Amino acid sequence: MLTLLRDKLSGWFAKILFGLLIIVFSFFGIEGYFVASHATWVARVGDHDVGGQEFQDALNRARQQQLQHNPQIDPKFLDGNVFKQDVLEGLIQRQMLINLGGELGVMVPDSLLRREIAQIPQFQVDGKFDPATYTAVLAANGLTPERFQEMERGDLSVQLLPQALGDSSIVPQSEIDGYLRLIGQTRDFSYVDLPVPQAASGTVSEAEIGAYYKAHAQQYMSPEQVSVQYVDLGVDNVPAPPAPSAEELRALYAKNQARFVVPSQYEVSHILIALPKNATPAQKAAALAQAQKVDALAHAPGANFAALARQYSDDLGSKNLGGSLGWLGLGDTDPAFQAAMIALKPGQVSAPVLTSDGYHIIELQAERAGVTKPFAEVKDALTVDYLKQARSKEYSHIAGKLIDAIDSNPGSLEDAAKALNVPVQVSPLFARSGGTGLFAHPKVVQAAFSGQVLKDNNTSDPINLSPEHLVLLHLARHVPAQPLPLAAVAARIKVTILAQRVAAAASKQADALLAKLKAGIALDALAKSVGASVQTVNAATPGTPNLDPALLTAVFKLAAPAPGKSVPSAVDLGQGRYALVQLSTVHPGDVSKLPPGQREYIASQLRQMQSGASVQAFLDALRRSTKIETAPNRM
Repeated sequence: MLTLLRDKLSGWFAKILFGLLIIVFSFFGIEGYFVASHATWVARVGDHDVGGQEFQDALNRARQQQLQHNPQIDPKFLDGNVFKQDVLEGLIQRQMLINLGGELGVMVPDSLLRREIAQIPQFQVDGKFDPATYTAVLAANGLTPERFQEMERGDLSVQLLPQALGDSSIVPQSEIDGYLRLIGQTRDFSYVDLPVPQAASGTVSEAEIGAYYKAHAQQYMSPEQVSVQYVDLGVDNVPAPPAPSAEELRALYAKNQARFVVPSQYEVSHILIALPKNATPAQKAAALAQAQKVDALAHAPGANFAALARQYSDDLGSKNLGGSLGWLGLGDTDPAFQAAMIALKPGQVSAPVLTSDGYHIIELQAERAGVTKPFAEVKDALTVDYLKQARSKEYSHIAGKLIDAIDSNPGSLEDAAKALNVPVQVSPLFARSGGTGLFAHPKVVQAAFSGQVLKDNNTSDPINLSPEHLVLLHLARHVPAQPLPLAAVAARIKVTILAQRVAAAASKQADALLAKLKAGIALDALAKSVGASVQTVNAATPGTPNLDPALLTAVFKLAAPAPGKSVPSAVDLGQGRYALVQLSTVHPGDVSKLPPGQREYIASQLRQMQSGASVQAFLDALRRSTKIETAPNRM
């Protein structure tokens, strides 16, 4: 597989394929002159389009992920071309891998797809996959199970090729040892912490302060600020519904009893002999022969099923796990696979079973019998579900009425809120950099300073902070940015000017002393000339305690000295502080002293890095051999 992957990116095959693509696209280009164009694609990857809606969905997901990881992120960045281009590049890479996977006949088995979906927490109840929850969550997000499975299958197929390529990465022992010697390196050096010199003059005239204020006026502005009226409506702050009666809970239990059935589960491993779609009779015969061969090996006395799976299975998702599919329930697999699975007893291996993926040899490792939880055991959970659904329904009702009222009269938030008995609050002033609490959220800040609120004096569009939490804003007060009075910032400017003078004097002193050190004057003599002393550090590491990190960073960036020589340097430690440094010796790390566990951990990290580099090189080569067009104006 790996050889085939690499071969397809170079040589005569790539040239012929690329030549054919050029011919095909040439004809498509000619046809475009005669047929009206209503193109909506954002990128074309080979002969597949990345549509505008697909791009927009990916962009929205990427924005949500960024906001979850960094709520303080600048909203302008998320709307910028750089961010959009990164999202588009991810879609292009995804489509390239899907195209190549189809060309190579890479398949995602149904068993792997079901297992991956079953492990998604949003589809689980009490830690187990729940079909009703699965359907409800998809419906709430505008997806059908078929569409979601198609998307998941695409994502998994995209992962399989890079994973297979990465797994083939090998890091030679010599490289591992070299890296260990590097990270275990220690250094001997001496340094002088130079005293901070006095500024040439401690007096700053009013004229100097005025000139600095004028030259740096943008640094001395009061920020633009707003205060807003706002409605903060969440599912948790709608009126609490009354507790359900015992009869209502019994009815809810009867209606949702399937949720409380713990079905039989089967711990299964398999070996897949894959069949391509539309397989020829010869391919079917060859696959069956291979399956019968592996089946005979699996039934032989003392057979190691996991080892056979690693050697023979075409299921890239499970072969490295010894064929393990984990625990499966009824309905999680192909009907033929399921029939064979439930007919087995723990420890037994099936004959070859044909499904749409190919031939499976199945091993049942363990079985759990199904049970139904009694009403008493799930009563509390039913009560929580009932109240949650009632709150959610009330939230949706209030939110819908509120939004309808704002649409009818966007010039007033108070009127709409009063009619629904929803409180309107007033925020403190906050700037474009954000305030505290709710007003630190980028979406809220962006809406508060939008033209709709700030210039048109209308209520904002609903700001959805989560599926059941919205905020509406209306301008209460606007304070434009304006220059701070010179008198208010004169003292700060004076401190800044004096600090700049000190920094200039310190830099000049360090440069002069370094020149003398390079000329051969001893470090201790130079230290005495400025009233300082020499500090000697032996066997320093980048994390040596009680030493300035900036000093250590600079020391470990210096080139190793030649035998019998030293390397001089001056290091800026910040705030007018400098150190004069003399590096004398570099000691490589001793690989033999490293504990085996730590050595293996570092080796695994190197393999992971090598794997990432191999995958990136693969993607770069794939991109060079793929015809790609983009339409930035449609992003």
